[in-house]
Amino acid sequence: MTETDEGELADIEQGRKLFLRPCQFVAGAMTADQLPDMQLPEIAFAGRSNVGKSSLINALTNQKSLARTSQTPGRTRQLNFFDCGERLCLVDLPGYGYAKASKTDIKAWTGLTLDFLKGRATLKRVMLLIDSRRGIGDKDREIMSIFDKSAVSWAVVLTKIDKLSATEKTAVTANTLAEAAKHVAAWPGVFVTSAEKAVGIDELRGHIFSLID
Repeated sequence: MTETDEGELADIEQGRKLFLRPCQFVAGAMTADQLPDMQLPEIAFAGRSNVGKSSLINALTNQKSLARTSQTPGRTRQLNFFDCGERLCLVDLPGYGYAKASKTDIKAWTGLTLDFLKGRATLKRVMLLIDSRRGIGDKDREIMSIFDKSAVSWAVVLTKIDKLSATEKTAVTANTLAEAAKHVAAWPGVFVTSAEKAVGIDELRGHIFSLID
């Protein structure tokens, strides 16, 4: 076992312990002046509507209903903040790419998210969730460019990987890595997850711990 392997295993164990702490909703913001002045390190979660952000947050925190899940895309219209044991704050960003939402709403969501991203000193990383069954789409590429321009550190998290065959999993992972590598602000890797089957959850917890330790 290499030193890197040992370090990663240590982070995974510390990440497991981190998320044993109780997590609770502490604030919601629909306008820039409602954004809380947080002192804790923050990890944000972004992605298309119905990509599985709420399910992933619930899986990470071992709580079934911390973040609200819905079969209706675009339901999350605000930034939701969750305090995890006074060590970490998780931020659920509004979903994007929902065609049935009004243009006014979409503009407000985009503006609010940009306000949050700009100069947020406590923001350690944005986890950009991509549905593994769909791969990276045009809306995702727009968000990647916004992250780059905002100098936001981000990483790709493939969701719902349990829905793919081994061959499909290999292909989408390789394609995602290749595209993320084109972006200067992207972390050089990809997390492959399934909230339903708990795939990749420990590794993601360990990565999050490494960012706030």
